[in-house]
Amino acid sequence: MRENYEAVIGLEIHCQLATATKIFCNCPNTFGAHPNANVCPVCLGMPGVLPVLNAKALEYAIKAALALNCTIAPLSKFDRKQYFYPDLPKNYQISQYDLPLATNGWLTIYTEEGREKRIGITRLHMEEDAGKLVHAGSDRLAGSSYSLVDYNRAGVPLCEIVSEPDMRSGAEAAAYAQELRRILRYLGVCDGNMQEGSLRCDVNVSVRPKGSSKLGTKVEIKNMNSFNAIQRAIDYEIDRQVAAIEAGERIVQETRLWEENSQRTITMRVKEGSSDYRYFPEPDLPPIVLTAAQIEAYRSALPELPRQKRQRYQLEYGLNAYEANLIADDRSVAEFFEAVVATGAEPKPAFNWIMGDITAYLNENKLKITEIPLTPAALGEMLQLIADQTISTKIAKDLLPELLSQPLAGTVKDLVAAKGLKVMTGAELEAIVTEVINSHPKEVEQYRAGKTKLLGFFVGQVMKRTQGKAEPQTTNDLIKAKLEN
Repeated sequence: MRENYEAVIGLEIHCQLATATKIFCNCPNTFGAHPNANVCPVCLGMPGVLPVLNAKALEYAIKAALALNCTIAPLSKFDRKQYFYPDLPKNYQISQYDLPLATNGWLTIYTEEGREKRIGITRLHMEEDAGKLVHAGSDRLAGSSYSLVDYNRAGVPLCEIVSEPDMRSGAEAAAYAQELRRILRYLGVCDGNMQEGSLRCDVNVSVRPKGSSKLGTKVEIKNMNSFNAIQRAIDYEIDRQVAAIEAGERIVQETRLWEENSQRTITMRVKEGSSDYRYFPEPDLPPIVLTAAQIEAYRSALPELPRQKRQRYQLEYGLNAYEANLIADDRSVAEFFEAVVATGAEPKPAFNWIMGDITAYLNENKLKITEIPLTPAALGEMLQLIADQTISTKIAKDLLPELLSQPLAGTVKDLVAAKGLKVMTGAELEAIVTEVINSHPKEVEQYRAGKTKLLGFFVGQVMKRTQGKAEPQTTNDLIKAKLEN
């Protein structure tokens, strides 16, 4: 049945801006504080208080919009969005309605088939976050014995980024959300931590017969805290809507919740229309007026973005698309990689070490690459010692844990010398190879009879006797020459 239908998917992503203070007051914008510790009369909506726009929040929002190829409005304004809910202390939210900060943007994703696809962005606007309800005995209001309200999050600066309905599968939607988060993290405007709620995603899904241009009834899905959950929730909802249509049922415009435990969406509420919010201009905040010169100044301050970096890594460093995507995923990792290559190290070995042993250490110890004592200069030097055969790869792997956990006093070459780990070559190595061959006449006979896989056995014996100090290629060549003499 599903193959006869086409899904139409759009995303509304709310990202908390990583400012030091809230959007309209000086309360700290921090996660994890004691409930209701980061509040004041302004963010609690006490009578007689006046909001003042956080200039850094505006800067972050403009940079995000520019990175998403949006057109910045020279004039935008704030509005009051009226609704009544316990986590909204003023009974209205300061947001933007008919004159948003930015419109008509786009970003590029890769589809499951590996093709590039441009996803349109309808608008990016600024607003304040609401507080957080904590339900006793349940993860939502239904089934809880009572609810508590934490207003620490009320007034935290948000950007709401609304996509065009350009996505056709859960995989495309997840790819879009991941690329958007990647861009925001590159800019440093949002940490993108979905578990802490600093990036929240609402999905709009409808289905229609293939070939039809008429949109189906839209259903919104909330409560997804991972990219994998976004994909699974969408795929479930597509199947649910198709099955309902085939059974002759009418799709109702509503908001549904994704239930992780049961892997299904459930009804939350019938969807309101925008007219229900009774928007009107915020009287306590002046319009935002931006000149072309100001916008260009923000544009010139943008860093190299993920897509540009991936393309450059393939052209400049010879990485394939998969490698470029992997190393460019995190800005700090990408900058570490570039700094290593700048020391003269070859890009491929640098990639392999960073994404292999070093990433494994970071994951195991829950560290970021900026939190380890290993510097790009030290890794570059180690890679050069491997390249000129001063040390072997095995020796390097033995050295790495110390380099990752302790500050280096001196150079890597000094550490190698102090530990006596210099690779073994020349007459000393040749003598050990001869000794190993003479000690295993049975294996020598088998090798010469055609069992050439025994070459690995002899290499292993040499490595064992030299404690891994033998240079691998030289060792292979010496053994092979002596066995075939």
